[in-house]
Amino acid sequence: MRLVRLLPLLPYLWLGAFFLLPFIITLKISFSAAATAQPPYLPVLDWSAGPVGWAYFLEALDFANYETLAGDSLYRDAALSSLALAAAATLILVLIGLPIAHAMARAPGRWQPALVALVIVPFWTSFLIRIYAWIAILKPEGLLSGALMQLGLIASPLEIMNTQTAVLIGLTYAYLPFMVLPLYAVLNRLDPRLREAAADLGASPARVFWTVTLPLARPGLAAGALLCFIPMVGEFIIPDLLGGSDTLMLGRVLWSEFFSNRDWPLASAVAILLIVLVVGPVVLFREAEARREEAGK
Repeated sequence: MRLVRLLPLLPYLWLGAFFLLPFIITLKISFSAAATAQPPYLPVLDWSAGPVGWAYFLEALDFANYETLAGDSLYRDAALSSLALAAAATLILVLIGLPIAHAMARAPGRWQPALVALVIVPFWTSFLIRIYAWIAILKPEGLLSGALMQLGLIASPLEIMNTQTAVLIGLTYAYLPFMVLPLYAVLNRLDPRLREAAADLGASPARVFWTVTLPLARPGLAAGALLCFIPMVGEFIIPDLLGGSDTLMLGRVLWSEFFSNRDWPLASAVAILLIVLVVGPVVLFREAEARREEAGK
């Protein structure tokens, strides 16, 4: 019986062990200083020193890494670039994913399982392999330039690789299922009689979509946007492979500080900055939803 009573605590124990504790450790390291030691930061808490060790530990912590983030344009530009690329890719995903999800929801019932399977098929292949495939497609001597030149549409190879355009293409491709599936789940549950009633009242198909379907699909749209925007802000593989050295994103900066520069404290500060940038949209979304629910009561 005691074990049964403890079952509701398991999710909180899981979150505490794998989310809260690593966050606290990262936060602590972000207030430390880089050192040529093991571990590569100071101070390190000496539990055997008692209160004296605690006092030394707390006095040695400072905000130097956050001052570096605030004063160095590299990190500011990386944060702004990450937000801009993630926002642009999210907008593109909405423009592409909404028609796809709408068509899937309106398709005959016997076709819908197959259509959902087609959306999920990319997950059957390694994410890294799929991004490498885009290198073969987008490079100047790749499949895209070759096909367009064979068709006579271009005279010289396209210079897409190592640009932000290539990053946007990679982000859009990689995260499209995360936009389509939540939208499809919401649109598939909509009562078709609402659209029929609007049409009977004289609304055109476009007006039915904008006044009936789209407002009711807002929860799926918001869920898909958050599912895409949040991980894209900290994306590393896509900008590293498709964007080249000129593409600044926080994920690449974090990797560089941690593995190349061996500056764990500064890398931890970048990670905390990334968390703040990711949590902000979620908090704003929840507040907006709460206000909308209050207005609807």
